[in-house]
Amino acid sequence: MKPELIVMLTHDDLTVENAYQVFEQCKDTKALYWGFKEQPLPIEEMQRIYARMKACGKRTVLEVVEYTEAEGLAGAQMAVTCGCDVLMGTCYHESIHQLCQKHHIAYMPFVGQIVDRPSVLKGSIDSMVEEAQKLKAKGVDGIDLLGFRYIDDAEQLISDIVTKSGLPVCVAGSIDSYDRLRFVKKVQPWAFTIGSAFFENKFGDSMDEQINKVCDFINQ
Repeated sequence: MKPELIVMLTHDDLTVENAYQVFEQCKDTKALYWGFKEQPLPIEEMQRIYARMKACGKRTVLEVVEYTEAEGLAGAQMAVTCGCDVLMGTCYHESIHQLCQKHHIAYMPFVGQIVDRPSVLKGSIDSMVEEAQKLKAKGVDGIDLLGFRYIDDAEQLISDIVTKSGLPVCVAGSIDSYDRLRFVKKVQPWAFTIGSAFFENKFGDSMDEQINKVCDFINQ
């Protein structure tokens, strides 16, 4: 299976204000998975965008860049309110996991020590592999890995988590070049996200052109 592109309508870990309009321009591209962050759009606008995505046959993702249980749970409730298919992010808490299970939302929490926004990932590779394996035992649906945000050897981390966790892995954040795409293609995680790089035209001129170019590159 080729890795899935998740198009994130985000820049610097925040949802862009014109997310609805951007999706409308790009809804006929080859990407199946679409999402954005829990900030800063009002919940009514989030619901409107996700409803439109679903009407277009897309799979919907909310990524919550919060680290405490209370903030993570509030983000998970947003995913419930919006009817999302996948909740990515949050540090693992049983309360978040139970909420996702109750509402049939796939839960893919972070691993490692995450700080700031845009996020930075810290911690040893061995400790993150161990954490991922423990999360598998708890029954999560996958891992949200901020691989290229890692302060040390990002490629080794990604490779080890993909091969040793036993879980679907989404490599999220800072995929902004064909070199990084080539590595993702080689390691074959379940999915990867691109947000800021599209808005910075790292893969071409228009948003829809870039999405299709990345999809074609991965599927070659």
